[in-house]
Amino acid sequence: MGVVDKHGCCVSFIQSIYHEFGAGIVLPSSGINWQNRGCSFSLNPASLNTLEPFRKPFHTLNPALALFKDGRSMVYGTMGGDGQPQTQCAVFTRTAVYGLDPQEAISRPRWLLGRTWGQTSDSLKLESRFDPRVISDLAELGHEIELLTDFDETVGHAGCIIREPSGVLRGGWDPRSDGGVAAY
Repeated sequence: MGVVDKHGCCVSFIQSIYHEFGAGIVLPSSGINWQNRGCSFSLNPASLNTLEPFRKPFHTLNPALALFKDGRSMVYGTMGGDGQPQTQCAVFTRTAVYGLDPQEAISRPRWLLGRTWGQTSDSLKLESRFDPRVISDLAELGHEIELLTDFDETVGHAGCIIREPSGVLRGGWDPRSDGGVAAY
């Protein structure tokens, strides 16, 4: 979730209970699911993420905020496990470098190099809307290609709001998910 108020204060926020139902434990008095980030700890003392005091569990949550020299500010983020940094890089580059509107930046075809929930595949997953020449060129370079559907949620659910120095807000939401962008 990204929010920009009338004063230009910006917040990017991502919450997660980890996996579809967190720990699978629901607090009876509130109905809130417990999170499950602790499952990434290891009880093996030789592990890089062994369970011990003051350690934090591995996570991929990375809500983002960009402040530009021209006075614009941008809050953006995505869910999507290992694909989050890749999607955020795509959204940032498409808006900051190529000047795309946030909706266009989010809607364009995306990729994910690496694994997704429950899979061990490190293939290059591409939405099928990529130019077929790009797909074949990447395969020729040795990438194991896995084609996804046109707007596949495997590559995450992104959102973005840009506040112009004038106070005008421009936003985009991901057609790969249920969501929206609103301003008033």
